Amino acid sequence: MHALGAILDDTLENAFVALALTLPGEADLAREIGRDVDPDAIFAARTALRAEIGTHLAGALAERYARLTGTAPYHPDAEGTGRRALRSTCLDLMVAARLPDAIAHAARQYQIAGNMTDRMAALAALSLCDVPERAAALDDFHARYADDPLVVDKWLSLQATIPEPATLDRVKALTAPPAFSFANPNRVRALIGTFAMANQTQFNRADGAGYDFLVETVFALDGKNPQVAARLITALKSWRVLESGRRALAEASLRRIAGAPSLSRDVGDIVQRALAAD
Repeated sequence: MHALGAILDDTLENAFVALALTLPGEADLAREIGRDVDPDAIFAARTALRAEIGTHLAGALAERYARLTGTAPYHPDAEGTGRRALRSTCLDLMVAARLPDAIAHAARQYQIAGNMTDRMAALAALSLCDVPERAAALDDFHARYADDPLVVDKWLSLQATIPEPATLDRVKALTAPPAFSFANPNRVRALIGTFAMANQTQFNRADGAGYDFLVETVFALDGKNPQVAARLITALKSWRVLESGRRALAEASLRRIAGAPSLSRDVGDIVQRALAAD
């Protein structure tokens, strides 16, 4: 903690400080563990460490965040990018530690943001907290950008990564028109692909519901867009490193797909590769 606190000074570049304060992702940690991986345990440990860092550095984070907050025009240069990155990192750790006014800071940053980077960073911080400000910001974001397909994809992806038990039902609800269409590959990748690839706890649920949803989606897509369906299955490529309960459920899901009649060559090839012995 002392080392992390020592880098929060003005002698180092903002981008470097932001990177140094950012923990490895859950998927990165799982790869390092390499066997009997429990996504819930990784999530709990990483969340606790982020909260501890935020609490230990509370004063320095709040002070740095305040100094990085300004009304200067957006500039896509290295200095501006570094400033925004560190500001977002400070906000993320403040929210993780549930520091006083952290949610208010995130909600205000969302509202006054003069660029998409700051607005998305605030929304991402809020997304980790089940608070009224999150729901309000998500609704506002969609209302603002409903006519911009690429930004709506960001909105879908963010919701797909919320690490809460209700997220699977949220993702299923978001597959309804008009915001979503299975005929739109970008939408499928943004919502379902992100859920399967990036939400380690909720895709790898201990009850197997995340895997069941993936299988159902693959079956629905295979006749229409086998390339996208095959890409989704790669979320299960590391099934052997999971702990025994999840490993059995993931293997059963792959074999369920493999046993389906009339599979496309794309899907069949990916499934057989995933099931092949090392």
